[in-house]
Amino acid sequence: MAKQTGIIKLKGTIGGISFYKTTDGHLAREKGGVDANRIANDPAFQRTRENGSEFGRAGKGGKVLRNAIRILLQNAKDKRVVSRLTKTLVAITKTDTTNERGSRTLQDGNLSLLENFEFNLNGKLGTTLFTPFTNAFDRVSGDAIVNLDAFSPTVRIAAPTGTTHFKVVMGASELDFENETSTFENDETAILPYTADDTAVIALTASLTANSTLPVVQVLGIEFYQEVNGQMYELKNGAYNALAVVIVDTP
Repeated sequence: MAKQTGIIKLKGTIGGISFYKTTDGHLAREKGGVDANRIANDPAFQRTRENGSEFGRAGKGGKVLRNAIRILLQNAKDKRVVSRLTKTLVAITKTDTTNERGSRTLQDGNLSLLENFEFNLNGKLGTTLFTPFTNAFDRVSGDAIVNLDAFSPTVRIAAPTGTTHFKVVMGASELDFENETSTFENDETAILPYTADDTAVIALTASLTANSTLPVVQVLGIEFYQEVNGQMYELKNGAYNALAVVIVDTP
């Protein structure tokens, strides 16, 4: 893989060389690879087809999750979150001991591997929030909760430079990977001042379907703001907002 330099950046294929743009810049590589028809039919590529099937299933599962928590995710994600999430979901698929290789699924895998997944490596929840919190999901009632005792924001939150205010957010979602659907509910605090004074006790609740038979994922995050002339602006367009999976509950 080569990196394009110069004023003019090319896209497309010229003389067997493919030019394209990625998050790493404008790149170029020699066109090649095995014929698609051979991959689809040649017995020698059976493992490739199996891997491709499971990778595709993991990719769709990642889209289900991202769409479910979109309200929170759009404010707290890095450029590689899709590929990182897919990698984790592929690993989960491989833990399925029920189905044959090539037919393994997320719902039959060990979804607990998704716990502590950080959606934004530029602002991890694990290195941002240092106050203890309790969280739980009650499958019978469908309630997902997060509780935080009173704490000093400047002591317990590692905020990026320029922060004047912050908000704690929480969401929970039922994920139907098989039918590619989901439900989602969320709760959040008001926008709070980033000062040394203790906050009030924080109690957040999101209510899902009672007695659900689907996997449930709970996420927790922090969003940062800067006050300018009485107006609140997302600090650096949310580049350092944190969001992570804190509970994965399976029936």
